[in-house]
Amino acid sequence: MKLTISLAQIDIAFGNPDENFAKIEPLVKQAAAAGADMVVFPEMWNTGYDLSRFDKIADENGERTRQLLSELAKKCQLIVHGGSVAIKHDGAFYNTTYVFGSDGKLLTQYEKVHLFGLMHEDEFLAAGHEEDHFQIKGVDATSVICYDIRFPEWLRTLSLDNSRIIFVPAEWPTSRIPQWRRLLAARAIENQSFVVAVNRVGSDPDNPFGGHSGVYNPMGDEILTLDDQPQLKTITIDTDETDAARGFMPVFEDRRPELYR
Repeated sequence: MKLTISLAQIDIAFGNPDENFAKIEPLVKQAAAAGADMVVFPEMWNTGYDLSRFDKIADENGERTRQLLSELAKKCQLIVHGGSVAIKHDGAFYNTTYVFGSDGKLLTQYEKVHLFGLMHEDEFLAAGHEEDHFQIKGVDATSVICYDIRFPEWLRTLSLDNSRIIFVPAEWPTSRIPQWRRLLAARAIENQSFVVAVNRVGSDPDNPFGGHSGVYNPMGDEILTLDDQPQLKTITIDTDETDAARGFMPVFEDRRPELYR
């Protein structure tokens, strides 16, 4: 199955949801004009890491985000992977992914499982506990968020459900971009999957963010990479390449899970 995917690498206004929400519609329309089947956004694009003000700026039950993404997906007739946003739900805050189909219906919702202590997520956010599985045009896919990619056992768990694509929205600092690219390539190789990763650019009061969003094929080749500037880039991938990789090197068949812990 061939899929055309647009990566929306954006700057994020720190703690300013109104400014950030205004950026989304033009980019979805730009992706649709480029012939994309899908557009993908970065992590926590509605607020950035203004964690101490989440009580005022997090999206209540994700309602504003879900309404916008659903309307745009249906209007523009493409799948919208909403990266992730800060939401408030039942008195707690979550770093949450929403993906909407071209009919405007919610395909999946995922809460970030591994909270990043160096950016104080664990002090303000509740961790997710559920796996993420969905289909785009009949292709099995999964999502993780940023720091999750440092936990190969989690991505392998998600990939065991026949996933062909791993989506990774992120706010990854400039100083660790070399590790970002190596980790993404490694996750693609070991899971014999495409990895579509969208990082933010710009800066907040604590960190500059390095962009370098990219797409990696099941052999770990970086088939698209962006620089450190705001932009939207579009690429077509063929998910049948996962079958070729898994047929040549049947890693999943040779696993010995009874030995793993």
